[in-house]
Amino acid sequence: METLKDQIARWNRSTKWGSADSASAHETTEIPEQYHVAEAPAPPTTATAKKHNELTGVDFYATKMHLHQKLLTRVDLNSIESLTPEQLRNELGVLLVEIINEEALPLNVQERTRLVADLKNEILGLGPIEPLLADPAISEIMVNGYQNVYIEKHGCIQLTDIRFNDDEHLMKIIDKIVSRMGRRIDESCPLADARLPDGSRVNAIIPPLALDGPVLTIRRFAVVPLQMRDIVQNDTLTPAMAELLAALVKVKCNILISGGTGTGKTTLLNILSGFIPASERIVTLEDTAELQLQQNHVVRLETRPANIEGKGEITMRALVKNALRMRPDRIVLGEVRSTEVIDMLQAMNTGHEGSLTTIHANSSRDALGRLENLVGMAGVTLPSKAMRQLISSSLHFIVQIARLDDGKRKVTSIQEISGMEGDTITTQEIFGFQRTGINPDGSVQGVFSATGVCPKVTEKIRTYGIVLGDGMFNPGSNG
Repeated sequence: METLKDQIARWNRSTKWGSADSASAHETTEIPEQYHVAEAPAPPTTATAKKHNELTGVDFYATKMHLHQKLLTRVDLNSIESLTPEQLRNELGVLLVEIINEEALPLNVQERTRLVADLKNEILGLGPIEPLLADPAISEIMVNGYQNVYIEKHGCIQLTDIRFNDDEHLMKIIDKIVSRMGRRIDESCPLADARLPDGSRVNAIIPPLALDGPVLTIRRFAVVPLQMRDIVQNDTLTPAMAELLAALVKVKCNILISGGTGTGKTTLLNILSGFIPASERIVTLEDTAELQLQQNHVVRLETRPANIEGKGEITMRALVKNALRMRPDRIVLGEVRSTEVIDMLQAMNTGHEGSLTTIHANSSRDALGRLENLVGMAGVTLPSKAMRQLISSSLHFIVQIARLDDGKRKVTSIQEISGMEGDTITTQEIFGFQRTGINPDGSVQGVFSATGVCPKVTEKIRTYGIVLGDGMFNPGSNG
């Protein structure tokens, strides 16, 4: 795994290293008074102002490229290891201001501040997207080639005016992220999964697989993990639904969270895991570590991809088998997507109650069908009825979550698996969300309601000393 010294040394050897066309820096750099220079003349206010600003912009970014190269030649690689990140950031700021003064650049205070902040981000952060990472309201960053950077904010996707200098610049940022995890990305291995220090999930794919240039996708996670009260306030579900889900986790029901991409399955899984008693041993299994469990006794496991020689891969199925030997009270599987499903179902059915996992599916019935398909992929030759009996006896509840047109997430259904009728798995819906229309502002109208069905697990919940709210299962009740 590369250190900061190694990265700077490698960047220093690069012959071309562009700076980013960032809309704004996320920090304000304090410039010592002795380094202040006279401000450049104000831009013209005539009809030629737009053209003047465009030319100034070209010169500004060309200047950043030049200063970046000069800065790298002055960095003392041996001394930086003794500095804290904050000290290093301050030292770089002073050094940059000295270089600007030596170059006698006609920049005003605002331009110098932005220039220093951008170059700090290039050295210590992720270049032009560093300001986006500092915005807690941004949940997704999508870089489609060096010129197009999209974000998801408050559930809506929007194009930003941030750009990279060229594909090589974007490739260097991708390489910086991936190398931190001890992995590589190049033409022989043109895709990679990684994570940032804050836990955000990263996916990168480059040419020849990506036809229009490197693509970088970063899924952000809250610095402070969301709690159940937060998603209740966001109207993702009702207090009654939240009360039921919390009780199901406490009484060790096996729960499958189903939904499409970006619906919030992992977020809901993380929230539900918060109701696991602190006295229990929890083992989490993920392809890329995302869960942020707050209990003390948590063992986190992560799969490993094959190396460049095609060896050394550790699959999710191998982790599930190993987890069963680790004396877990609860197994939390980030997502079932392959042959590990058979081992997970068998674990749920043989004493490892209270397990939680997610799956990609558009409805609760589709989730059951997909589980069957995944069991078939595992090479297990079971009759259809026997396969469905395994599923119905292993899982207790399916929670369906969806992302609506307005970007809001909703728990659209909570269903209890009640058993088998013939060759069919039977379920009964306890709560549901019914879409009723759309408001003039584009937001979706809808209502949560109870179906009137009292789940079979109610008696088990009572034996644990948990008292559910009166009338929460009455028909039409919205909690």
